[in-house]
Amino acid sequence: MLLFIDIDGTLIPFGSERPYPVHEPRFPLPQSAADQPLLTRADPALGVRLARLAAIGCELVWATTWMDDANDVVAPWLGLPPLPVVDWPDEGVEPPLGPRGLTWKTRTIVAWAAGRPFVWVDDEVTDTDRAWVAAHHPAPALLHRVDHRYGLTARDFDVMEEWITAGSGRRGSGPAVR
Repeated sequence: MLLFIDIDGTLIPFGSERPYPVHEPRFPLPQSAADQPLLTRADPALGVRLARLAAIGCELVWATTWMDDANDVVAPWLGLPPLPVVDWPDEGVEPPLGPRGLTWKTRTIVAWAAGRPFVWVDDEVTDTDRAWVAAHHPAPALLHRVDHRYGLTARDFDVMEEWITAGSGRRGSGPAVR
């Protein structure tokens, strides 16, 4: 089971009118972390929750425009080891919203999954993405939309863990959860 993880809006919340808490690093960070002023919005405890999902059978994969910076900056912040990174197609290959309103990441994530069950957490997932994955991906998939103003919450983790431990026996995408 794969778990595709976005960063902006998923691990690093943004867009709220309320001030965000500022978290301190739990682990030594590379100098490049200083170039990421919003990183302190990501609660390092999210790493513990993601590690728990890995322990119950998920292979964690970065699905973010951060690319290798996800392993250089965010993984150490969260206390995670380096993770595989989805390699996105070159800019301009697909329109920003993808074909027929799909989020630009959808086809690449499905191709990367190569028929394996997956969970995808992102603040850009839409019902169009869920329908397309259900029609084009043979294994169970949970496309879980995260509210970008809050990032991943305990409720989001509960939904993912419940779906994963239930055997993800459903075909197609999981329910829309906000």
